[in-house]
Amino acid sequence: MLFSEYMSEWLYGEDGYYKQYKPIGKDGDFYTAVSTSRFFGASIANHIYKMIVDKRLSKDTYLVEIGAHQGYLLCDMIQWLYSCDSSLIESMKFAIVERQPHLQEIQKEYIYSRFGDDVRVEFFDDVSVLNLNEAVVVSNEIFDAFACELLKDDKIAIVDNHKIEWRDAPRDMLEWAKRHHLTKGEVAVGYEKFANDLAKGIKRCEFISFDYGEKYVRNDFSIRVYSQHKVFPLFDDELKLQDSYKRDDITYDVNFAHVIEAFESSGFELIDYETQARALVRFGIIEILEMFMKQTTVELYAKEADKIKTLLAPTIMGDRFKMVHLSKRVI
Repeated sequence: MLFSEYMSEWLYGEDGYYKQYKPIGKDGDFYTAVSTSRFFGASIANHIYKMIVDKRLSKDTYLVEIGAHQGYLLCDMIQWLYSCDSSLIESMKFAIVERQPHLQEIQKEYIYSRFGDDVRVEFFDDVSVLNLNEAVVVSNEIFDAFACELLKDDKIAIVDNHKIEWRDAPRDMLEWAKRHHLTKGEVAVGYEKFANDLAKGIKRCEFISFDYGEKYVRNDFSIRVYSQHKVFPLFDDELKLQDSYKRDDITYDVNFAHVIEAFESSGFELIDYETQARALVRFGIIEILEMFMKQTTVELYAKEADKIKTLLAPTIMGDRFKMVHLSKRVI
């Protein structure tokens, strides 16, 4: 089978990696910006609030999260919006796109634990079923979880009995690779459909997403497997695919140029592309931390400041992760 089919089965097939709930944080398989600090979500919500104040979004807009895991990010954003203007919790609508039924139940339980019956969140099984007039859509680390093909020297990877082999790549892929100056690396599958589904499902859409990667091709493989808090390049001699298959996480660096191109072809306009550090500072994370300092103890402030360093430090998340904001404003 094609590598993209193998990867899709690995992550989303029967008993796939994402079919089972994976805790995030120090005790889980991985940690994210969301699990690092609630101020990550607060900063994004602060930016959304400014967009509402500037009338770039209406007060009754939808706030939609895609790839919500347990629901931390959406809840953190709702909490901050409430602190900015409590009336927004009544006027705005909130939703999660989640295709895994068991994760929907986990998210519902967590949301209830945070807000009880005070906040209503709608659930959609897929982006393709959205039918909204206006929405701001937020995601964190979703593009690296799309399946991909592997290309090298005009050949494409196939997998037979957990062994990678190479065969001549189809012409359309070679033409795509030539346009993007790619000779070796990953070619994500599904970005175009995802962007097109968003464009069709939301008449006016602001899309904000964080992920790790760059806006250019590396001409090398970044695809890797996370196993027991260790990282193994896919072609590492120590890695046994049959042992990691469906048990460990598999991911790769996002080619943001591909993401942007896919969205622009569906009618979106690029608004911002920058490092996570620059985006969060621009969104107001430092001001939020200063507000927190006035309301808490020195010890709690120091702990939260240390978490935020993880989000902003160039050598940790600050430069490696990027933020992309794309907008479809024409109805």
